[in-house]
Amino acid sequence: MRFGRIATPEGMCFCTIEGEGEDHSQLTAKEIKDTPFTEPEYTGREWRLSDVRLLAPVLPSKVVAIGRNYADHVAEVFKKSAESLPPTLFLKPPTSVVGPGAAIKIPDFATKVEFEGELAVVIGKPCKHVKADDWKSVVRGLTIINDVSSRDLQFADGQWARAKGIDTFGPIGPWIETDLDKFDLDDQKIMARLTHEGETELLQDSNSNQMIMKMGEIIEFITASMTLLPGDVIATGSPAGTQAMVDGDYIEIEVPGLGKLGNPVENA
Repeated sequence: MRFGRIATPEGMCFCTIEGEGEDHSQLTAKEIKDTPFTEPEYTGREWRLSDVRLLAPVLPSKVVAIGRNYADHVAEVFKKSAESLPPTLFLKPPTSVVGPGAAIKIPDFATKVEFEGELAVVIGKPCKHVKADDWKSVVRGLTIINDVSSRDLQFADGQWARAKGIDTFGPIGPWIETDLDKFDLDDQKIMARLTHEGETELLQDSNSNQMIMKMGEIIEFITASMTLLPGDVIATGSPAGTQAMVDGDYIEIEVPGLGKLGNPVENA
């Protein structure tokens, strides 16, 4: 099942996304009464997905991210080996979150802003001290996140809160896919295409088999120290291929089976 959140002429609501494929003109958004974290009860209202606007599928209390979780990305950004720089934990504030199609807005004090296309996990119930083998029991589904990062601030500050926490620096979407068995998370493609001056280039073309910490390890690691709540999002790390974005660009992240998350880039 796919859950989304949409803006309609009557307001905003959670919904299920019905139909096959990714063509919005062939998909239907069916409004649910509550949230994606209970069994859906329908209101009876529905829309063609192309007639409404997709929003970020959740409103997380926090986005918890694993940094330096792909060895090739560690070498690319930090110029060191993953053995000397193991994975690390950081947070993105909920105010960084935007949905598909919303602009990533770059403030003038961020001078080297890069995309990071990542597979993301949406938590389905409150949890603490989750064992690695039990990770599926606390997960509602998977989605995509673009962990937008200002490299200049990241290295100037020495910690990552400002560099990765700027408003609009956390696009999430297009929806939540709850069927975890559709995916082989040890062999899942992750791609990112950047359109610059009318030319589109595939820059990230990687696979989750490059992850250092796997999904169960990530959730065990995080929940050893903090409680996760329904709707919280875990960003599992970026593969290599990140590149700077500027005003007028368009960035699209694709995870086959999950869909595509695209956002324009603007100066704030």
